[in-house]
Amino acid sequence: MIGTSVTSLILDKRETKIRSMFNNIAPSYDLLNHLLSCNIDKYWRWRTTRLVPPQTGPLRDSALQAAPILDLCTGTGDLALAYDRAALGQVPIVGADFCHEMLLRAEAKAKRRNASERIRFLEADAQRLPFPSDWFQITTVAFGLRNVTDTDKGIAEMVRVTQPGGRVAILEFSQPRGFLMGPLYRFYFRHILPRLGQMISRSKDNAYRYLPESVMQFPDGEALAERLRGHGLSEVKWHPFTFGIATLYVGTKKK
Repeated sequence: MIGTSVTSLILDKRETKIRSMFNNIAPSYDLLNHLLSCNIDKYWRWRTTRLVPPQTGPLRDSALQAAPILDLCTGTGDLALAYDRAALGQVPIVGADFCHEMLLRAEAKAKRRNASERIRFLEADAQRLPFPSDWFQITTVAFGLRNVTDTDKGIAEMVRVTQPGGRVAILEFSQPRGFLMGPLYRFYFRHILPRLGQMISRSKDNAYRYLPESVMQFPDGEALAERLRGHGLSEVKWHPFTFGIATLYVGTKKK
């Protein structure tokens, strides 16, 4: 029930459960993303493309030139489309997700923006990607890594398919820890967001109770950065956005 404390929720991150939950909320997914974040999520994606820009021109390392970009757990394709805009349509983009209903909306969105010839969407599990190793110049995921059943498998696959010298970029919710912002955020995240989300989505899986609990249980800040280093990424940095509500983690695959 909506009134139940979010802290009582036991996360079920089995692939079948996550796929079903996101397929069911697909019709209201974009509306709620923008509404519940007050449209700041658009800025976060734009900022990601600026901090981890696509390579389109001649490089000292020519192996990275014109290599495609992978957006993992692409959902309805917002980050894939943001990268298409940032690359001025000069770089192939692949958006992968294992939720069919999300991908239908991503494809429709790309078609409306005349980007369907440049962005290819396909169904794929983040833990078992159907791509060759050392293929993408940038591998990204926005607000999806914490939903992968085995986080380390997801990170390992992101690193595997990225070219040596390429970058892995993870945009994820995090927890503000300021004296004022921290308590305000937790109150909104635990009490207001689940009610609004449930009221609009009518999710039978209580997706908007799952959301805050999944964020609270997921490592952030230096804890996630260290995990990325453990998968062989170098130059790992993290960039808090909007008082730390979201954080962008960036690492480089060693050559």
